[in-house]
Amino acid sequence: MSTSQVDHESFGITFSVDRTPEEVFHAINDVRGWWSEDIDGSTDKLHDEFTYRHRDIHCCQIRVTEAIPGKRVTWLVLDNYFTFTEDKREWQGTEIQFEIIPKGEKTEVRFRHLGLVSDYECFDICSNSWDFYMNTSLRGLIGTGQGLPNQKEQEASI
Repeated sequence: MSTSQVDHESFGITFSVDRTPEEVFHAINDVRGWWSEDIDGSTDKLHDEFTYRHRDIHCCQIRVTEAIPGKRVTWLVLDNYFTFTEDKREWQGTEIQFEIIPKGEKTEVRFRHLGLVSDYECFDICSNSWDFYMNTSLRGLIGTGQGLPNQKEQEASI
């Protein structure tokens, strides 16, 4: 099961997996395993800060503001830079939230990017990207141990 929704305050995706809440929590915190191999910093403990990069297109600095094992992970976007939008900092100050909810033999993941609204110039690209990262990459990491994160760019050798 997978659903996507947009309201005036957030973009969200909900899906279910055949794993425990603890396994889901661990996979969410393995950001290099489902979002990008090009992450600098720690991603799995309260107050950790990390930087995400995707080529020269997108860079953001994130702080883990909530990390409750088996229940919830919340990130605050401290800084953001897009090359493809007029407002380069569209994500700055938004929150990215993962709720983990036991549902019988399954676990439901409720992803919300609070503040990612349809008025944003990046909305179509960002919501399509989140759809891939949640429904394909994170779901794959949770279910099979193999996600599809962005690969780290190879540094040029001389």
